[in-house]
Amino acid sequence: MKTRPTHAISIRTAARRVLLLGVSLMILVGLSAPVVHAQPTTPAATEQPLRPTLPAPTGHHRVGVVQLHLVDNTRPDPWVPTQPVRELMVSLWFPAQRTHHYPLAPWLPPALWVVPPGVLQVPLTHGAVGAPVDRDRGGRPVVLYSPGFGLTRDNGTVLVEELVSRGYIVATIDHTYEAPAVEFPGGRVETPALPPVTDEIIEQVVAVRVADTRFVLDTLTELNAGTNPDAEHRRLPSGLPGALRLSSVAMFGHSLGGATAAAAMHEDRRITAGVNLDGALHGPVVTAGLDRPFMLVANQDQGRDTDKTWATFWANQRGWRLNLQLTGSGHNSFTDAQVLLPQIAGVLDLPPDEVQQAIGTIDPHRSIKNQRAYLTAFFDTHLRDRGSHLLDHPSPRFPEMQFIA
Repeated sequence: MKTRPTHAISIRTAARRVLLLGVSLMILVGLSAPVVHAQPTTPAATEQPLRPTLPAPTGHHRVGVVQLHLVDNTRPDPWVPTQPVRELMVSLWFPAQRTHHYPLAPWLPPALWVVPPGVLQVPLTHGAVGAPVDRDRGGRPVVLYSPGFGLTRDNGTVLVEELVSRGYIVATIDHTYEAPAVEFPGGRVETPALPPVTDEIIEQVVAVRVADTRFVLDTLTELNAGTNPDAEHRRLPSGLPGALRLSSVAMFGHSLGGATAAAAMHEDRRITAGVNLDGALHGPVVTAGLDRPFMLVANQDQGRDTDKTWATFWANQRGWRLNLQLTGSGHNSFTDAQVLLPQIAGVLDLPPDEVQQAIGTIDPHRSIKNQRAYLTAFFDTHLRDRGSHLLDHPSPRFPEMQFIA
């Protein structure tokens, strides 16, 4: 009998949790499942709806962002046969010269915020829309981000903003017809169109994501050379062409996005380093390994002893490698749910045990501090040749982060 991959089981489990958590956790922590609205605690008429907040990035660079509508004319959409081209939405985050007088981007486009009106306001990011780019001689290293299965590109904003504040340019990718909703210019919203989830479909999803990633890299090359790749040719931030150092590219992702990072590295040597945040691996990379640096970061209950794909990949990894485990974390600790869920749980009457299942028992601020520190150290080491002793051995400053031999 064929053994079902751990990740396929976790996807079904997470989908059930979406239905239990209710209201819009499809977007916060869940998957592409029907939204079941909970009965939230309605604020008094004189109270303002709660606006959850994201922790400010800690680097010295200001944060800018621009959305790109990208069209791949070389392939039809793999999930919707009537679509002759593949369309993606990408957010390009970058260090900004100045941010005054530029609006802050919402965490999600308002059309995708499915919480009942008057209960919660859309969180704001720290990204100034269209702000001018703060260029660096030789260009800035580039990091790609892929979200978990059925999630949006917005779910890694807390980590993305930190990297940008440290001098990186980051491209976050929505995988259309898999994400719960993707809003295109003009207000068009595309929702999931995947077949029922099976082992084979998950493998196909990863392959589509890899193709998306490689297309985004091609597009960034064109943008860096001075072409405006946006389908509507909307104005780009000043200073963006030539700002990317495409000889220094890495990728990270959460859950299936982490698997995408590894699979994309296997297929495309332009990606020189990668990080998997708590996702089972898929595809040829599992047995082939990589000859470039890769870091695995697990939640409290995940590891090489529980996931055969991690154990096999680890044994075949020929490049630099590191396996970390974040004590007290849950699977969705590696998304913005880590800081957003505790803020909205009371307003939406979410059961504490369900919140704990999603984001673990770790203090949210300590969780984010650990993740930001180790992610930055990894990219500084492997994209900038700035050696970090943080990756050499456990640190008393971060006792929650365990090194797994």
